Amino acid sequence: MKTFEYTIKDELGIHARPAGLLVKAVKALDSKVTIEKDGKSAEASKLFAIMGLGVKHADTVKVSVDGGDEETSLKAMEAFFSENL
Repeated sequence: MKTFEYTIKDELGIHARPAGLLVKAVKALDSKVTIEKDGKSAEASKLFAIMGLGVKHADTVKVSVDGGDEETSLKAMEAFFSENL
């Protein structure tokens, strides 16, 4: 399992549009991706689970990548977060 932390820069946090893009990006990967905030976690392939975390601007989330090609998936998620969130 590989992890990284990311502080959300989007003024609206993780809202519907980027959450939908995230789900699509995760489903293209060979690994399971989990997002954690304040002790709650959600599978990044489930839109409503991501929205349920209530991630706002300046919140820090922990992203975990497990199984499959972890290194490639981790780099893809780091790129996605920096470009979209």
